[in-house]
Amino acid sequence: MFFDIEVNGKTIKARNGDTILSALERNGIKVPTLCHIENLPPNGACRMCVVEVEGRQALLPACSHPVEEWMKIKTHSPRVVKARKTNIELLLSNHPDDCLYCERNGNCELQRFAEDLNVRERRFYGNKNKYKTDPSSASLLRDPAKCILCGRCIRICEEVQSITALDFIGRGNKMQVGPAFNKGMNLSSCINCGQCILVCPTGALTEKQHPGELQDALHNPDITTIIQCSPALSVTLAEEFGLRAGKDVENLMYASLRKLGFDYVFDSSFAGDLYIVEQAAEFISRLKEKTQLPMFSSCCPAWIKYAEQSRPSILPNLSTCKSPQQMMGALITAHFGMENNLKDEEIYSVSAMPCVARKFEAQREQMTHKGITDVDTVLTTRELARLIRLNGIDIQQVEPEMADLPYRSRSSSGKLLAVSGGVTESLVRTLHFMITGKEITQLKFQELRNSRGRKELKIKIGEYNLGFAVVNGIGNAKELLDEIENGRTDLHYIEVMACPGGCVNGGGQPIHSVELNARARAKSIYELDEKEAVKFAHRNPSLIALYDAFLEKPVSEQSRNLLHTSYQNREVML
Repeated sequence: MFFDIEVNGKTIKARNGDTILSALERNGIKVPTLCHIENLPPNGACRMCVVEVEGRQALLPACSHPVEEWMKIKTHSPRVVKARKTNIELLLSNHPDDCLYCERNGNCELQRFAEDLNVRERRFYGNKNKYKTDPSSASLLRDPAKCILCGRCIRICEEVQSITALDFIGRGNKMQVGPAFNKGMNLSSCINCGQCILVCPTGALTEKQHPGELQDALHNPDITTIIQCSPALSVTLAEEFGLRAGKDVENLMYASLRKLGFDYVFDSSFAGDLYIVEQAAEFISRLKEKTQLPMFSSCCPAWIKYAEQSRPSILPNLSTCKSPQQMMGALITAHFGMENNLKDEEIYSVSAMPCVARKFEAQREQMTHKGITDVDTVLTTRELARLIRLNGIDIQQVEPEMADLPYRSRSSSGKLLAVSGGVTESLVRTLHFMITGKEITQLKFQELRNSRGRKELKIKIGEYNLGFAVVNGIGNAKELLDEIENGRTDLHYIEVMACPGGCVNGGGQPIHSVELNARARAKSIYELDEKEAVKFAHRNPSLIALYDAFLEKPVSEQSRNLLHTSYQNREVML
């Protein structure tokens, strides 16, 4: 039921069940928040969203107070603005004065609010926090001195991911956010998904970086530098340069990377096709033997780490396929290097990904060959954009170029891996051909093409009635795992991605990108699927040539040695 309320002297519509904040936002009225996370229950901790309501003595938090029919609200009265400004000044009183050196300079909510509220001098002085940074994680860097105790990271980790790696520690002015007992992140239950980085308003949580090592390799004539680009990257990178969300800049990206000095630029979508073909063959083998089902996807390293440390009983059910990143890394050293007479130590392999967990994955022992990692450095979308800007490249002015051979061609199935449900949709296409010998006529499955955290598909392929499930967000995965442990048996394949929405909303994507941006990226991926001529992973001509000349066939001995891996129980200290 809708009713009228008055806001800043004008009448707007509100409805039963709204908070003041949701009613204001629906009517295009912005109110600042620091603790609020869209789609999660409000907690009213930061008090930045306070508004003045006629008849109420105290200012009310807009995010948690329900709207009422009689209300007359002022969102930016002198009293409200003064309260918000005081809030920011108190937060800045003991905040580090290192904005020029901070990773989030120019993209910090605290900094932006200070500018908006015209905070130009320090009125309050507090003892500066002298916490040490925590560099123990392979993927994340934690700087407690920059934390403003908004609690966003705690909420996303607990309420969305159900990991609870972070919490409030201590009391009063000694309170901080960190893992249990304030130990290193490497000892915690963190799965390196990076969703905490996306919601952090300051530089308290950032990705681990290795810019010096990469720059040295790019300028070393004795090193062959090679970069692979994730399927999600081409529809996201544009946002870092002020272009619309979802704009595909694939060929502009490849041209920019060559200008950076990379000798070869490859498309990870090729490895996405390879992943689908290998996984389809593995799934059919399990299906015929009626063993280790349901089979779980293995392309998300954050999900793999969660399974290893929290659900070791399902490890035999995980696909043994390496992720597309690691498949491409293995091919670069074992196939491309051999074909071009390059020694492993002469190759510097870089991966550009929308994911923070890929940094952890690249340094896993199973992804190392003769003491050399298959992927030397992983760049997030943010890091790649920063590298392009550092080298003075205008991505909008370069001439488009294609990726390099032999890993240039791809099917649209390889691109679909960027979205939640895309792995399953691509897998069904190839499974149908491998089982029946015919191409499937239904290419799109609307059951899988939505933003829900959990999706299911039932389909008959040949003699098999198969059940597929897709979950994104570890919290949703835990619910489904509980159902399976309690006896559910109608599912044969389960795709899991740790990040809500899949890789298009990965932890390495642009900071503070709204949910609409992630949907725009997914929409662009689906539009590419409509336009591409080759829509099946098994029809990729370059992939067919690779099997003929090098891999022999899916899950051959050569493929298993190079493209498959194993998992083990991972003990979590805290």
